[in-house]
Formats: sequence, C-alpha cells, structure tokens
Amino acid sequence: MGLSRRGFLVGTVLAGGAALAGAAGTLQRGGGPDADAAAAEPGGYLTLPGTQPPKLTVRRTGTTAPGLVFLGPFRGTDYADALIVDDDGEPVWFHGSSDLVTDLRVQTYKGEPVLTYWEGARLVGGHGAGNGILLDRTYSKIAEVRAGDGMHGDLHEFQLTDRGTALLTAYPEVTADLRPIGGPRDGHVYGCRVQEVDIATGKVLLDWKALDHIAIAETKMPMTKDTDGTKGRTFDPVHVNSVQAYGDTLLVSARDTCALYCVDRRTGAVRWRLGGRRSDFAIGPRAAFAWQHDARRLDATTISLFDNHITNVGDGPSRGLLLKIDERARKATLLREYTDGTTYGQYMGNVQMLQGGNAVVGYGSTATVIEFGPDGKPVMEMTGAGSYRAYRSPWSARPATAPSVAVASVAGGRMRVHASWNGATDVAAWRFLTDADAARFTAAATARRTGFETAATMPVAPRVVAEALAANGNVLARSAVQAVSV
Repeated sequence: MGLSRRGFLVGTVLAGGAALAGAAGTLQRGGGPDADAAAAEPGGYLTLPGTQPPKLTVRRTGTTAPGLVFLGPFRGTDYADALIVDDDGEPVWFHGSSDLVTDLRVQTYKGEPVLTYWEGARLVGGHGAGNGILLDRTYSKIAEVRAGDGMHGDLHEFQLTDRGTALLTAYPEVTADLRPIGGPRDGHVYGCRVQEVDIATGKVLLDWKALDHIAIAETKMPMTKDTDGTKGRTFDPVHVNSVQAYGDTLLVSARDTCALYCVDRRTGAVRWRLGGRRSDFAIGPRAAFAWQHDARRLDATTISLFDNHITNVGDGPSRGLLLKIDERARKATLLREYTDGTTYGQYMGNVQMLQGGNAVVGYGSTATVIEFGPDGKPVMEMTGAGSYRAYRSPWSARPATAPSVAVASVAGGRMRVHASWNGATDVAAWRFLTDADAARFTAAATARRTGFETAATMPVAPRVVAEALAANGNVLARSAVQAVSV
C-alpha cells in the first residue's frame, strides 16, 4: 500500500511529543531553571496509567484548516480508542472502551456543538451492534440513541439532523430469494434498515427496509462459499454504509451495489439511482465510482463521496470525489477529485469538505488521512491510525473531570511531576504548587504545555497540586492533591 511522499516535511510524533506554540509568554514562570517541560514516559502516560494512543506521523506542506482531527483508531480488527489530535498528531482527548468505537465527530444538537460516536460490538459480516452517543463540551453523556423494533444500531452511520433526530443503520438477518444471482430460494441475507429516531424520546419516525426497494439483482457482490446465503453463511447484497438527510429526501450509499439512492423521506420510494447496475444518470468521464463510502449531498447539485475504487486487492488509487448532478437531465459529471495518485483504501473511508476549500480524506483500512488544499494538492498527511472515518472540526471543551497529576521520580531532593487534563482544549501552561511546610501551597514551577502530558522538576515536598492555566494566566482548573512518597 503506497503512501504519498511528495515533498513532505517529515516529523514523527511520539506520545507526548512536540511542544505547542501559544501565548504562554504572558505567564509568569516559577521555579527558575527547574521548570523544564518534557515528553511523556515511554510506554504510556503517568497521569493516565494503562493508556497509550497510537503513534502518529505527520507531514505538512501547506496550510491546514482550523480545528482538530477526530479519529476512531484501530489496528487490524482490534479496535482502540476514540481519539482527538492536533496538527502535530498529539492527543487532545481519548476515550478507552472495551467495545468498538467509530465515527467520532462534532455535530450539532439543540443549537450546540456536541461530540458524537457509535459504540458497540463488532459482528461477523462487517457490521456492529451498539448505540449512538452524544457528549457535551464537558465530555458528559447527554444522550444515547438506540435503534427501534428490536434492531441493533449498526456501526456505519450515526448522523444527527436539524429536526432533533438521528439517522441509524441496522443489519438484521432476513430471508430473500437469491435465485436471480444463483443462490437459494430462501437465502439468508442482511436486510439493511435505515431508521430515523427522535433523540429525546427514542421514538422511531422512519424505518426504511432496503430490500423492499433494492432488487437482489442489483448487487455487485459475488457470493462465495462462506457467504452463499445458506444457513450460517449470510450474504450481504446491499451493505448500506452512509445515510444523510437532505430536505424531504435521504441520500443512501450502498457499497455492495456500487450505487447511491435518493429516497423519499415520507414514502420510502427510490426517486433515483446514481451508479450501479440500474443508474438513472449518465456518468461522465472519471466520475464513475465503485465500492464507495460516505456520500454527502452538499447542495442541490453537488455530492461528495469516497471512491474506494477497488476491484481487486491492490487496485486504486482511491479518491475523494465531488460530483455535479443534474437531476433534470440525469447527468453526473466530475467537479473535482482529491487523490495523491498512490494511496488506496480497500474498505471504509470518507471525504469531508471544509470551509475555505480544504478537504479531508480518510482512507479507512489504510492508516492514512490526507488534507488537500483548495488547489487539490496535499497540505497534510497523517499516518499510523486506521479509522473508519476521519474529520477535522473546531472544538472547544473543558472536561467535567479534574486534571491529573503524578510524581514520576524522587531523587537527590528533587522530584519530577507530570500533569494532564484529558480533553481540555484551552490549556497553555501548567503551574505546580507544593506544600513544603504543611501550611499552605506555593508555586514551585510553571511549564508551558508540551502536548497531552507536561512535566517539570522541582524540590521534593510532601504534597503537590497542578493548576491548568489559560493563555492569559487564569486558572482553568486544579488537580486533586497528590501525596509524595519520600
């Protein structure tokens, strides 16, 4: 799997690596030469023991859009944490889970930005069983959305709408006549469903069954000895992987038919198909796509999608596409493609159009995220964490939990102390206070924030506290008191 290497400035970021620039010059440094910031200890963070996000490599050649990068990292089939990182690949927030986490991003609910993701079990057949989660800007859970009618919410989509609802997918096993493609009469298949659920009440407002509207013969997925539709070998003819509300319609992407469907939101009828075996559109040069993901209608005439462009393992390269659609003339043409000419994603992936003209392309199964500038050239490449989707968004948060502090070592009358605050976005520096005479805490050292975890060395004292400071020197929060073993 090739990765773009054209002219990038190379800089590998390890856990706790590069320092952040900021207005910390307005802060008073304490402790003189003892206030030396440093990276996290090898093997993880002292302030959050047992946790270690993946190591990311970042290459930049241009100006990225404002905001942070949102990932759901995994390694092969072993899924890890939800992860927010900065432009150096340095963690800002991560969420550990014993389950699979996908589709971490910023959305809007009741007029406020919220952090959303899907969390649940990964099942055989490339789908999941879980729920959609909404967190506020303190990382407190404000809602958990479940599919209705006995369904398990699938991992492929958790999209909020401006109606206070969420769009979810589900993959129930049903029977269908597979004889049109050489299978059994009562074949076992995944009958993809799309549900619109009211977030506040859990009421199901829409329940769309793909096989009521998409013929088995539309599939481009070949049956195999392991998925031939017999009992225990469930076939996946449709594989819905994204849903978006647009006015009175839904835009549905089905990977295994290589087609997009415009669905009437009220009746469930398919208004048109784009791509696949029964396309209603003539598709212009270089506008054809295959095994696509993440179709989004940007306006009445523009659709973005991730074109995996895979017919055999190793084919490609994959592309982010902008298509112009003329519904009246039934024509689809290429407006722009985003590709480095090398990288492909065999499965998963997305493209996100940003204000200002940049575009983020996540390559899914290939552990690469590339941000392209308005001219279509890469401005940033981040590697090291495969993610179902990848996003860039502005995000400001102050966790409800207190900062963490930990003492790394005590020797020769000196101690090294680490501080972090998982998810905080406005910390410019850390002030360490010690209680040397058991009477009151005084400032022992101040260190500019150097990534997720920051350290400083100071005289040994019985107790230590860490204060998170804003760029203007104001105290944002204080850790609990940490006793020091001497």
